[in-house]
Amino acid sequence: MIEFFATDAVTALVGSLVGFVLGLVGGGGSIIAVPLLLYVVGLPSVHQAIGTSAVAVALGALGNLLAAHARGLVKWPCALVFSAAGILGSLAGSHLALQIPGAKILALFGGLMLIIGTLMLVRKNAEGDPDVRLTLKTAKSMAPWLLGSGGGVGVLAGFFGIGGGFLIVPGLMFATGMTITSAIATSLVGITAFGATTAIAYAFAGEVVWRTVAFFVLGGLLGSGLGQWAGSKLVNRKPLLQTMFASLVIIIAVFTIYKGMP
Repeated sequence: MIEFFATDAVTALVGSLVGFVLGLVGGGGSIIAVPLLLYVVGLPSVHQAIGTSAVAVALGALGNLLAAHARGLVKWPCALVFSAAGILGSLAGSHLALQIPGAKILALFGGLMLIIGTLMLVRKNAEGDPDVRLTLKTAKSMAPWLLGSGGGVGVLAGFFGIGGGFLIVPGLMFATGMTITSAIATSLVGITAFGATTAIAYAFAGEVVWRTVAFFVLGGLLGSGLGQWAGSKLVNRKPLLQTMFASLVIIIAVFTIYKGMP
């Protein structure tokens, strides 16, 4: 019984760490959730870690989405077209992942982390058009790019059980030319949708540990609040914080690839 509650406490702490990262640097926390659930919480399989992480990511993103919508930051037409294609991609990706041995997924996941960590190091807050709108007039040029990038990001999000924010944001900017501020807010629709789709697929396969989800989300809510508070105090140091977090992602990626090798 004591061991059971100790595991719950560790799960809540891990959730707090992921939430803190999301609140502090504005993204990327979900990419470290799967390795932490495996190596710190001690979930017995990669598939359970992916399924459990997907539920937590979807719930966390939904809360942030409601806040972003209330502030009028979400470009809903772009988000809905992107997410519709991404949901189909996420279904395909999660179905494919369930057919592949966990060790192989782990090595591939480490590779994705390595790429994302590197992109985080070099990413610049590119300018864009704040007045971008998906209308009947712009649909001919914009919709195909939204559908293509949404589908591709959805496959990766479903396969690896991540929210995919660091993939969705550049995908939206590439497809529409919107600013990074708009893309971050709009990406929450996709993160919620992809996470929920992946979570449903894994739940039906029996690969979600619901008790772990509960304590992970509980810790995440607390950590996110602390992260946002810390971020407001360190607003002038965010580039340094993002660089430090990107370096951490790369270190975890190398360890994950090593653990996933035969």
